[in-house]
Amino acid sequence: MKFNKVNLGLQTRILLLVCSVVAAVLLVTDIFVSEKVTYITKKHLEDKSMETAHIVAKSSIVINGLNNPKDEKSIQEYANEIKNIANVEFVVVTDMNGVRKSHPDASKLDKKIVGGDDENALKGQEYVSMSQGTLGKSLRAFVPVYNNNGTQVGIVTVGILMGNVEQAVKESRHAIYLAIEIGSLIGLIGAIMLARNVKKTMFGLEPSAIAKILKERNAMLKSVREGVIAVDKNGFITVVNDEALKILNKVGITESPIGNEAEKFIPNSNIGRVLKTGNAELDQEQELNGIRLIANCTPIIVNDKLEGAISTFRDKTEIKLLAEQLTGVKLYADALRAQTHEFMNKLQVILGMIHMKCYNELSEYIKGIANNYQSEIGFLIKHIKDPVLAGFILGKLSYARESNIMLELSPDFFVPEPKNPEVTHELICIIGNIIDNSIDAVRNTENKSINIDLFYDEEHLYIKIKDTGVGISENLKQKIFLKGYSTKKNTRGFGLFLVKSSVDKLHGKMEVTSKINEGTTFEVYLPYESKGDIS
Repeated sequence: MKFNKVNLGLQTRILLLVCSVVAAVLLVTDIFVSEKVTYITKKHLEDKSMETAHIVAKSSIVINGLNNPKDEKSIQEYANEIKNIANVEFVVVTDMNGVRKSHPDASKLDKKIVGGDDENALKGQEYVSMSQGTLGKSLRAFVPVYNNNGTQVGIVTVGILMGNVEQAVKESRHAIYLAIEIGSLIGLIGAIMLARNVKKTMFGLEPSAIAKILKERNAMLKSVREGVIAVDKNGFITVVNDEALKILNKVGITESPIGNEAEKFIPNSNIGRVLKTGNAELDQEQELNGIRLIANCTPIIVNDKLEGAISTFRDKTEIKLLAEQLTGVKLYADALRAQTHEFMNKLQVILGMIHMKCYNELSEYIKGIANNYQSEIGFLIKHIKDPVLAGFILGKLSYARESNIMLELSPDFFVPEPKNPEVTHELICIIGNIIDNSIDAVRNTENKSINIDLFYDEEHLYIKIKDTGVGISENLKQKIFLKGYSTKKNTRGFGLFLVKSSVDKLHGKMEVTSKINEGTTFEVYLPYESKGDIS
């Protein structure tokens, strides 16, 4: 039978370890201390028996009784009295023939002592032995009795039953057991507190989770295109990624930055200011040995305490080259701004509901937002296979809602992912500019509605965008696609020109139909080669 390895949590492992150590220590302590207590207890009882026997052996009553048979009756009374006072099981006085002159059981008087361990006592020795007597197995102390002439006239035997000895040892060990129980309880409480403290220090994460996060962090640092440098609260560099090393090497800094003070190691760095002020510095232009960098530096706050800072930076020249390669940036930016603005409006509503403590309504509101958003995203992902185009349409939907305009998508439209990625940008340019133009057309009308239909069939894409705006006159139809022409009093006039340019670039066709005060319809027909399966 095979058993799966049990993956215990850190807290459980600490508890088991500490409790096991405490249990082992207490067990060893119990073994050694118990043996010592047993020895001491038995020694105490032996000494007690021997001392009692000495007292009886020195008694004139006992000496006279053994010398004079007429006085031997007083020995029984005296011996029983001493037995009760000393709290022993028996005090037996015998003459030199081993005949008892005292015994707790009077019927055993004038009979020979039992046990067979009294021979040495009759020879003048004193000692302690274990033997089976008439009262049971007992610990017995023997002391000889001498008269005034120094002649041995008998022996005194004081005994404690072994059952009582064992009971005394057991009672002596109760304190040890109590100490073990208290120690175990203290150890358990300490283990729990230690485990919780360790868990709190590790932010509630298990070692495996920390290792996973570390691996992910290292992979992330290696993958980002920006240089990343992290420092502790004292300003010493703790983390540097490969891109940062590449930039530092580019400016002539080849020494390993780890462990160095950031302000001294990297001239003109804003890390020191961020550590002092605790305020982030974003999109700051810095010069490092003749190279211009765009840097962002933010403080690292843990439990409301400043624990360090992290700086990300990139060569400004690379950023400029990247920006110059982008086209249609305004369309993307407008879509993102619309989504951000819509999101901020919802956050304001959420904040207000929190202040009013309308938690039930807040929960329903957030659920509604999430459901609508997921439904909208799911709809777009299902019908538009290009994620860039889907994201752009999503942004336009947010922008239209922000402007209080109804922007609707045909329920059965479908756009597969293009085989050539550059086609996506052209589609964004075409659809985005037409939608913007339609939004402007319906902005001041009573019925603010725009309908979008995208249909793919046999490597052709049909785009139809219809609005309920003010319409376009026949005279203007011939001018709206001219570069720089606009009916608005501003510097715009490139939107529809770019639409016409993109349609021509894709070898497509475009038709515009419009009626004054009724609306305008843009229809675009494009050759469109899809990528792979279109299902």
